[in-house]
Amino acid sequence: MDNNKEFFEKLAGISSVNSEDDFEPELVKADTRTPLIEKEESSSKGDLLKISGEDFDFDDAEGHLTIDVYQNDENIVIESTIAGVNVDDLDIAITPESVTIKGKREKKEKVKKDDYLYQECFWGKFSRSIILPQEIDPDKSQASLKEGILKIVLPKVHKTKSKKVRVKLD
Repeated sequence: MDNNKEFFEKLAGISSVNSEDDFEPELVKADTRTPLIEKEESSSKGDLLKISGEDFDFDDAEGHLTIDVYQNDENIVIESTIAGVNVDDLDIAITPESVTIKGKREKKEKVKKDDYLYQECFWGKFSRSIILPQEIDPDKSQASLKEGILKIVLPKVHKTKSKKVRVKLD
């Protein structure tokens, strides 16, 4: 029985530790498939990230919109905080299976990158696609914006899964 245990431990790369004195930590080489991210000082456009040899400019980045999705008996509801976004800068595409929200938040005041003490707000383009858990009726969907909260109400399609049919005698 002990031989089987040792065999499987060796196969799995696990060594038996009889006492704490026998234990030696192993050095593990980092996974080279994970992109290496380095900050580089760069051109007049600002900071660039170098990810595995490629340059990415934050000014051209697209933000990821945070959302809440919930349901009741009749609707699926999507809510998102999009304060500072003009309704003309929003594009909402609804299909029976999904919703895509795109937009942009414009910065009114120009601030040099070096003058920021903290910069946590995202300015620029953003988007989010949501796959819905159930078919909805896009034609009856509604979207509203109140106090910086976007609310999209998507009426569920209620299909009868089965139908009873009476058999007639001829």
